[in-house]
Amino acid sequence: MVLYLPRCLRSGIVGWGVYIPKYRIKAGNIVDMWGFDDESAKGIWIEEKAIGNVDEDSVTIGYMASMYALKRAGIDPNEIDVVYLGTESKPYAVKPGATIIAEALGIKSKKAVADLEFACRVGAEGIRLGIVHIESGLARYVLAIGADTSQSSPGDVLEFTASSGGAAYIIGSKNESIAYFEGFASYSTDTPDFWRREGAPYPLHGEGFTGEPAYFSHVVSAAKLLMEELGLRPSDFDYAVFHQPNGKFPLRVASMLGIPKEKVIPGIVTPYIGNTYNGSLLIGLARILENSKPGQRILAVSFGSGAGSDAFSIIVTDKLLDVVNKAPTVDQFINRKEYVDYGMYAKMRGLIKRYKL
Repeated sequence: MVLYLPRCLRSGIVGWGVYIPKYRIKAGNIVDMWGFDDESAKGIWIEEKAIGNVDEDSVTIGYMASMYALKRAGIDPNEIDVVYLGTESKPYAVKPGATIIAEALGIKSKKAVADLEFACRVGAEGIRLGIVHIESGLARYVLAIGADTSQSSPGDVLEFTASSGGAAYIIGSKNESIAYFEGFASYSTDTPDFWRREGAPYPLHGEGFTGEPAYFSHVVSAAKLLMEELGLRPSDFDYAVFHQPNGKFPLRVASMLGIPKEKVIPGIVTPYIGNTYNGSLLIGLARILENSKPGQRILAVSFGSGAGSDAFSIIVTDKLLDVVNKAPTVDQFINRKEYVDYGMYAKMRGLIKRYKL
């Protein structure tokens, strides 16, 4: 399925915020625990990952990121008409997290509040829906959140990367934006590369389906659709950021698109905090925004297993420079860390179960 809005005229990003838990576990600790080959983590470029504590979940992470987004946007929370939370690690099986975040932020006038689901893609889908709301005039501001405390079976290769973190973006009028949208394109198919069935504690992955037919095919297709509709070439972009299941995939997909490594490295965060699933692309985009200059163009492409991608063309405005330091930056969160061993990590993430006789 293909979907695109080739020319956005009215919408942009007016504020963004991130939140990454301070606790870290080194990839080497996971190697030692399960007897992996020493090259396992190096092969996918992962050094360490962020761990949500026992009192941190997608709702608390989403709330913190949203609070920082509001600080940068400088708007009253009650001006936000729509709130979307994209996550695949909801604390409640049946109950929205978006309503909790909206109430905690003091957003009283809400036209629409919802949790979204499409694996790691839905944080970006919230942004895509936000663009449509603004372009149509149905909302003043839309809060789009992508946050996860990612799950992985102990001893599975996913354990190297599955981490905790998130980002929030406030979408509003182009006239007050720090970066505006030129257009977007989406590409989706039914590709079973990764899933978690009802009641299963951990996801499964389709091994050979994960790379070529899933991630690379969808990211490349969405990016090419966007460039074709907008009449752009890879050389027209100053930066590119992609969903980051690990450190190597975004570099490889950039090469497939003809985008040089130096335009991608600034947005890569997974080697230092792990794969935050719905926060992955959005945290990488935030890092690029925090180091961009007015007039620069950014290509941002999401990916969600199952499978689908959204591609966005974003142009930075001169308003960006006034708000970067109004909230903590991605690099400040990356550098704010405290290491724990495997036992403490297992306790924090609920891998150790207590049974009563």
